[in-house]
Amino acid sequence: MEDRSLLERLARHLAASTPDRWPDHVANAASILALIKEPDSAMRAAGDATHWGLMIDAALRERWTLPHSSEDVSNDGADEEGEIRLTPQAVGHDRADWVHLHHGEEKPS
Repeated sequence: MEDRSLLERLARHLAASTPDRWPDHVANAASILALIKEPDSAMRAAGDATHWGLMIDAALRERWTLPHSSEDVSNDGADEEGEIRLTPQAVGHDRADWVHLHHGEEKPS
């Protein structure tokens, strides 16, 4: 069995009816992962929410390694919450550049 990333496995699942077009579903797969980054109460009761968030961040960083649809230029990626559009050109060569880790409250500017 191939060692595919979670993001690719999700995209392939979303493309079940057209398996050769799975790259067209990478953006949707990333959106699903971003949605489940914040665990619900049952998930928090079952395990460590901090580790869960770190694991989802790691899966989301894989977005930049996967092929995507040439028709899907406007949906190259977004921050974890889906609020800020990010393209590969918007960040450096470090795929983790777009992940913002907040340790404590942000200071107002």
